[in-house]
Amino acid sequence: MKNSRVYAIILASGKGERMNCGFPKQFLEINGRTLVEYAIDAFENNKNVDSIIIVIEPASREKLNEILQKSHYTKVSAVVDGGKTRFESSVNGVNAVPVNDAKILIHDAVRPFVSQRIIDEALCALDRYPAVEVAIRATDTIIERNDGFLLSATTDREHMMQVQTPQGFSLDVIKKAHEAAEREKYSKATDDCELIFRYGLCDVFVVEGDRRNIKITYPEDLLFASCIVNALNF
Repeated sequence: MKNSRVYAIILASGKGERMNCGFPKQFLEINGRTLVEYAIDAFENNKNVDSIIIVIEPASREKLNEILQKSHYTKVSAVVDGGKTRFESSVNGVNAVPVNDAKILIHDAVRPFVSQRIIDEALCALDRYPAVEVAIRATDTIIERNDGFLLSATTDREHMMQVQTPQGFSLDVIKKAHEAAEREKYSKATDDCELIFRYGLCDVFVVEGDRRNIKITYPEDLLFASCIVNALNF
């Protein structure tokens, strides 16, 4: 693995409106620990990650600070404000990296069960490719509908995959992607690899994800998450 410094950027600034829990869902607890703590733990415990940057909405900064003080993390080097969109939050996190040459991993705080294997394989892939996606094979057929709720396209499931995080980048490439999106005033990207592909900056290598690396979005997802915690002794 090359010697570039590794920064994990954890995006924890979402409001989680679909969870309907009355507060940002990254602070939901499973077995006494918040989702954001599980996410931080994964990178804190990885020997190849040097520093962690957390992106948080300003209103939640005090709550996050309480968590950081309690858990005594050694790798959290910065906490920065999130933006109005995921794109803006990602930009803020990347711009907080204090060096010019680094490997970047961008991860959603509400994916609490990212494995060490995924982190390591993403970083190894960054030795060969400047952009890395993590994804799992789709088990359902994916369709596209139009605005009138009519079927407009079908897909070959064999080639369909569902995106997870972390996503990995060389620092220069992700900055170029963000700069291109800002010039275009394009802020609809739901992940950063979409920008790499949109602007044709480089090939994006796909690392096999894990079905346990779930994103907590709806209330029922907490039931699945509790089962994972109990089964794997997180």
